[in-house]
Amino acid sequence: MKLLFKQRFFSWFDSYDVYNEYGERAFTIKGQLAWGHCLKIFDARGEEVATVKERILTFLPEFELYIGEKKVGCISKELAFFRQKFSIDFNGWTVDGDWTGWDYTIYNDAGRKIAQVSKELLNWTDTYVIDIENSQDALCALMLVIAIDAEKCSSHN
Repeated sequence: MKLLFKQRFFSWFDSYDVYNEYGERAFTIKGQLAWGHCLKIFDARGEEVATVKERILTFLPEFELYIGEKKVGCISKELAFFRQKFSIDFNGWTVDGDWTGWDYTIYNDAGRKIAQVSKELLNWTDTYVIDIENSQDALCALMLVIAIDAEKCSSHN
C-alpha cells in the first residue's frame, strides 16, 4: 500500500492530505491551536481516528501518539551527529534513515520492514511517499511520519 502525504499550501496550522495509490483521499490531518504541535488525523469519512501531540518544555522534541483517546506510544528525538535519530516507544518499532531525515525505513522489533518513507523534492510543500508493507499498519506508520515531520518543523523554527 502506498500513501502520498502532502502538506496543504495555504493553511494557518499544519494541514495535510493523504492519498492512497489510487488518488483517493485516505486521511486528512488538521493542526489545532495548542502549545506545540497538535495534529488530528481523520479517516476518509471525516471521523477523528488519531492524534499526534507535542510535549512542551522538553530538552529535545517529544511527541505522544494517541488512537482515539488512548495513548499508544511516544517518539522523541535523540541527540546525534550527522543523522536523525529517534527513540520510539510504539509497537516495538525503530526508524533507520539518512542524515537528512527525508528518507527512512520503519522496522518492527524482529527487523521486518513496516514502511519505507521518502520525501519528494521539488514540491512547493512537504510531500512524502509512504510505502507500507501491510495496510493494517497504515495509520500507525502515518502517525510516525507526522511526528518526524513535525519535529523537523520544530527544530527549524
